[in-house]
Amino acid sequence: MAETRQAGYERLGEKRLTLVDVIAQSVGFIAPVFSAAFLIPLIAGAGAAGRGAGVATPFAVILAAVGVYALGWIVAEYAKRVHAAGSLYDYVTMGLGGYTGGVAGWVYYGGTTILTSAVATLIGGFVHDVLLGEYGWEPLPGWAWSVIFVVAVFLVLYLGVKISTRAQLTLALVSAAALFVFFVSIVFQTETNSLKAFNPGEAADGLPGVLFGVVYGVLIFVGFETAANLAEETAEPKRAIPRAVLLSVVIVTAYYVLAAYAQVAGFNFDIRTFTSPEVFGAGPILVLGSGEADAGPFGYGSTVIRQVLEVFILLDIMAVGLGTATASTRGVFALARDRRIPSPLAAVSPSRGSPVGALVFVESISLLMVGLSYWTRTLFQLPETPPELHYFSLFVWLSTFGGFALLLVYALMAIGAFRGLADHPNRAGVIVAGLLGLAVAGGGIYGGIYKVPSPANLVWVYCLLWLALGMIVTLVVKGRAPASEVLVDLRE
Repeated sequence: MAETRQAGYERLGEKRLTLVDVIAQSVGFIAPVFSAAFLIPLIAGAGAAGRGAGVATPFAVILAAVGVYALGWIVAEYAKRVHAAGSLYDYVTMGLGGYTGGVAGWVYYGGTTILTSAVATLIGGFVHDVLLGEYGWEPLPGWAWSVIFVVAVFLVLYLGVKISTRAQLTLALVSAAALFVFFVSIVFQTETNSLKAFNPGEAADGLPGVLFGVVYGVLIFVGFETAANLAEETAEPKRAIPRAVLLSVVIVTAYYVLAAYAQVAGFNFDIRTFTSPEVFGAGPILVLGSGEADAGPFGYGSTVIRQVLEVFILLDIMAVGLGTATASTRGVFALARDRRIPSPLAAVSPSRGSPVGALVFVESISLLMVGLSYWTRTLFQLPETPPELHYFSLFVWLSTFGGFALLLVYALMAIGAFRGLADHPNRAGVIVAGLLGLAVAGGGIYGGIYKVPSPANLVWVYCLLWLALGMIVTLVVKGRAPASEVLVDLRE
């Protein structure tokens, strides 16, 4: 401790996190339930391009998972060498140098902070309009539920990161387990089970359609790497972080394959219905969870089951909010500790070891976006969405921005791996992982640009503007040597 005080580098709390905690961080950020409910239809072809894997959606999920696993392998190998908060920024630095690493940190943690605010804008409206709206019970306006959630996230993270990871674990596990049972029940109930869902030739456009599905498939894994942001607070980071990253990819892959198959089979392999605006807008899972009176032959549940599914989706959204906030606060703290952004953001609670400066900043951005979602009616408004549901339009735009920003950094990390891991004994593995990782990240970036409808078609433009601002700031603000280089216990 004497060395760290003399160096003047702020430190987080004790190394108390276990393998279970860091897996919960990655899985919580990924949001398997929410992604299964609203993103898998994009893989099938519900996106603006109108192209996707169709019947072969489960196969496209597996193909996307291979590329994401390659990125995960790169993260795992870096994680054996660096154990600092904000590790993604360090990984790019090791491969492409301090300047590019600084820009990557600016883009990546700007993206995770915006993702945090996106969840905050959605959750209040979801509670008010979906859960309570069905019963006409409105004890509080939607914005108030969002504020309550932001305050709750602040308190949980202030009290300690272990409380956050265990809360994520509970929320994600309960919601994922419930949906798992639902998916299995669909598979057993449907009379159209077939292995053709795993045949790429079944896609309407053949292999090109599958590849379009893979482009969107990358999005359902975003956040797999965020366990690395907790390395500094993990008891055995060299062992726990690599395992957490790779296990998270494997776990959610198995879950997504089941979810994709259950939805494709649940709609009797009728992709036109599965990806129709009516079904996509209502949420395919919620349609399948409805009774026959509401969903016809595609109803495998009842009104009660659909309402229960809505509750479990809410729990998963809450887990995402905790996961994004946890990752964001560690990244903002790391950048501030290295003096690449204002040093007050690196302030740490003396009693809790929590990054209180970063926490105030991240949650303030969330409150700002919640305010914008309710007191403006035109900012990034979706054409088909009524003004009173503006929070949903803003959620879509903000979450798309955050995901696109992370994909940019994935691409940089994959490129940098050729140099940053040049001394790795498995040189062939580095090359393969780098190429596969760059391919899936590049595909995801392409999917964020190609035929994207307004106002999401501006996301990549704003991301490039954010990137340009980061380049200027990083050029002007030199910062100091990264903590991962100065503090002995944060590196191998």
